[in-house]
Amino acid sequence: MVDKNKSAKKQLTGEVTSSSMDKTAVIKVVRRFPHPVYKKFISKSKKYYANDPENKCSNGDIVTILESRPMSKLKRWSILKIEKV
Repeated sequence: MVDKNKSAKKQLTGEVTSSSMDKTAVIKVVRRFPHPVYKKFISKSKKYYANDPENKCSNGDIVTILESRPMSKLKRWSILKIEKV
């Protein structure tokens, strides 16, 4: 059975790197994981284009993004909330 309260959509937290586009922000999400052989922690980052309909985000903000339907060629996420300004 699927829990009705739990959303199946992914949520990620990252930093806004660019907000110069209209209604779009670029979010950099960093993930840390141990190397499979050497066990040293590795940091990898990825950029996500997120919908920001009110242009509230500015560079350096920490935001939570939510997976959504495709809105353009690259935009598949929307901004859920701004954690830190």
